[in-house]
Amino acid sequence: MITTLLQDLERISYPTIGHFLEDGFVDPAIQSLLENVKVAGPAVTVRIADHDAIAMNRALLALRPGDVLVVDMLGDHRHAPVGAVTAAAAIAQGAAAVVVDGMATDVLELRQAALPVFARGTTCLTTKRLRGTGSAVNVPVRCGGVEVNPGDVVLGDDNGLIVLSPEAARGVLDKALASDEAEPDILARLAAGHPLESILAL
Repeated sequence: MITTLLQDLERISYPTIGHFLEDGFVDPAIQSLLENVKVAGPAVTVRIADHDAIAMNRALLALRPGDVLVVDMLGDHRHAPVGAVTAAAAIAQGAAAVVVDGMATDVLELRQAALPVFARGTTCLTTKRLRGTGSAVNVPVRCGGVEVNPGDVVLGDDNGLIVLSPEAARGVLDKALASDEAEPDILARLAAGHPLESILAL
């Protein structure tokens, strides 16, 4: 069921969802480090405390093909929990993407690996092989101001990120599809010089 939902969501333009919903939109400071990406997958979450790299390793083990790993750094926007090795491990698990509310590193290697990674920026400062007592895998987290629960739908492209419960995603799907299907005709009428008052909602 979730697989069909994800396939249907990939058919729509993600900004179209912004016409119908107000919640679930991740802070636009978190952007893709790659270009021309489009991601739809269920969330696997990890909360990382005290720049604890071990927590990230545990989260990697929880990934299944198609999952999106969402990393809550608890406000730490200095240490990068994802780099070349982390990305390679995520790819080996079949991950669709990694989203980190914080930094990434090894940006050239990440781009070569072609794994979509969303982050606030890049740095040379990384997490360490520690065991933070506040770290946890597959728990509710916050990412870019949005609460993310394990299994939530994560949608990402070059415009940014949206996180929705499967129920919310199903609720907006038909509206978004209908809007996208109507758009080519609107653009064609605009290009043909039709009066704006006959096209735009007023």
